[in-house]
Amino acid sequence: MFKPPPQPLSRSATEELFQIALQAATAAGRLLAEHHGRPGRIEMKPGGDSLAAQVVTELDRRSQSTILELLTPTLDPYRLGLLSEEQEDDGSRFDNDYFWAVDPLDGTLSFSQSSPGYAVSIALVARSGTPVIAAVYDPPRHTLYAAIRGQGAWRNSERWQPLLPPAASSPLTLICDQTLLAAPDYRQIIHQLETIADRAGFSGVAVHPGGGAVMNSCQALEMHPACYFKRPKKVAGGGSLWDFAATALLFAEMGGVACNFKGEPLELNRQESLFMNREGVLYSTVPQLVSELAAHIPQLV
Repeated sequence: MFKPPPQPLSRSATEELFQIALQAATAAGRLLAEHHGRPGRIEMKPGGDSLAAQVVTELDRRSQSTILELLTPTLDPYRLGLLSEEQEDDGSRFDNDYFWAVDPLDGTLSFSQSSPGYAVSIALVARSGTPVIAAVYDPPRHTLYAAIRGQGAWRNSERWQPLLPPAASSPLTLICDQTLLAAPDYRQIIHQLETIADRAGFSGVAVHPGGGAVMNSCQALEMHPACYFKRPKKVAGGGSLWDFAATALLFAEMGGVACNFKGEPLELNRQESLFMNREGVLYSTVPQLVSELAAHIPQLV
């Protein structure tokens, strides 16, 4: 059935929902910070093809409850849908103009190992798949990242200045997860990145092992010039839309690029699957590098 495009939110509605998202991300983030090193019961759930996608802790669910206590009262008044990792997708994201995309604990594996690299991620996404509000909380560093489409980004309540052109003498930093570090073609990837970096005038490639997708994306912004990616593959995985909805908006407002391996906007409200493996995910703080990264990073089959 044809649905008209989403009606723009009023400025006052956007501001109110933004403040609620910040409150929810901060409350859940502080809860996780209080339990750093004490993840509680650890379980396994059906997921993608990696251990990181299958680990779930008691704190994943407690964090979700904390968030939904604040977000649920907004659903009816603003006619919003809801998609949250630790509950079943009810399809409300297709029936409303906007929906909340919630990852109550991204980087659960890092959290269960008492390591940095985990975060709370909340985004308000239009039915078209365009994120309009982002709130990300990094518990180990007590850092809150936020953005409103068209209004810029904030870091700990202060304006986060857009990315400046990088110095040519800088290395290009690769933020990578454990799956990439263990890939059989890891050395080939590094070689290709070194070639790309050399052509762009950078001083080489610096590898920075990361944690979950949300903090990996934020670290790319913090370590500009940098890139982070999940390659296309046939096997279900590659992160889910709630892993990228908030950070895609952060990148857009900071002047970076968040796209798939075709250079197209990320599909953040797909019907076929919540996983992103079909077209991959590519983040770059240097827009000029996107086409080369997409063309020369070896892809999985």
